[in-house]
Amino acid sequence: MNVENLIDSFSEFKEVKNIDRETMMSILEDVFKTVLEKKYDGAEIFDVIINVDKGDLEIWRNREIVADAEIEDENTQIKLSDALKIEDDYEIGEEVSEQVSFESEFGRRQVLSIRQNLVGRINDLHRDEILKNYQNRVGEIVNAEVYQIWKNEILLQDDEGNDLILPKTEQIPRDFFKKGDNVKSVVKSADLRNNKSHIVLSRIAPEFIERLFEMEVPEVFDGIITIKTVVRMPGERAKVMVESYDDRIDPVGACVGVKGSRIHGIVRELRNENIDVINYTENMNLLITRALSPAKVTSIELNEETKRASVYMTPDQVSLAIGKRGFNIKLAGELTGYEIDVYRDTDGFEDDVSLSEFSDEIDAWVIETLQGIGCDSARSVLEIDAADLVKRTDLEHETVESVLNILKAELEE
Repeated sequence: MNVENLIDSFSEFKEVKNIDRETMMSILEDVFKTVLEKKYDGAEIFDVIINVDKGDLEIWRNREIVADAEIEDENTQIKLSDALKIEDDYEIGEEVSEQVSFESEFGRRQVLSIRQNLVGRINDLHRDEILKNYQNRVGEIVNAEVYQIWKNEILLQDDEGNDLILPKTEQIPRDFFKKGDNVKSVVKSADLRNNKSHIVLSRIAPEFIERLFEMEVPEVFDGIITIKTVVRMPGERAKVMVESYDDRIDPVGACVGVKGSRIHGIVRELRNENIDVINYTENMNLLITRALSPAKVTSIELNEETKRASVYMTPDQVSLAIGKRGFNIKLAGELTGYEIDVYRDTDGFEDDVSLSEFSDEIDAWVIETLQGIGCDSARSVLEIDAADLVKRTDLEHETVESVLNILKAELEE
């Protein structure tokens, strides 16, 4: 490989990697000077002139003219007699510039070494540019195409062919992708691993919901409505606390849209994750009440020191406040910063207990079976005789009798 082929190949490489001409020139010059420094024990006496577009390379060696008898270093000095052969008017003390022949000074092995060095330098530069770009985009949404699916992660590529990773732990539980699918997610992190860029995406980060709201709700994008907090159980439920800086705009209504038009696309992207949009208020009692939606609260007692809230509600609202697998009350606590304890307010109501509160005594699958026929509380089960329960649930008679005994014992206490 000669110099023209070497420079030509890197001119094409420059276009592929989208590296600007000035940077490419700097890399080429630096690499050639490194080779010259090793060969001549110093590169400061050389000028490297490169034209990447034309594929030209010129190397000039600069030496000081000294008297023939006083020469000490042929790398940095040239005899007067030799200088006069170049130009007949040179004098001692002047500087002579001679062009070095690339082909005669560098062998094939050195040229290949130069090429490998250049490839490494440009790949490193390209990698660093990718990293810098994605480090600046942490928390932003990206669209990427699935090109490989592994057990613990999915590999994607962006529009420029850069590799991105979506780990299983950063996917929504109901996510299912196949090769060629276009996937929305946010950039979670970007760093170096094993000298390669390692860009991790996430679909479970709270920022993912924030960015989706910015895409679907113009008022959020424009900053008229601010998303103050997002808490979520990915794929199950999320609570988004919003505030409007314009009193004329209802932040909850704007985020939900007419007949849910705006939030519907977000819910679909999140695999039907339930989203509660909550209007922020500094009134903590009201905020906790809103956070426990859709349950209706009777009264609240706050302990500011312990950050605990005792919330009272009618028995029929307790299961709503707790929610499926306790998600609703857990997220309400995360949103408000209070540990929330729910109590049944039995004044004026017949005492009853939600079936979900018997999870320590009754198997979860039995509770789910009873809930499947519309029995959400202890009394709703006791109102049906044992034989009818067996027929409607297909449970064993012994199982039904055991459940009835547990429920009766609780209500008789």
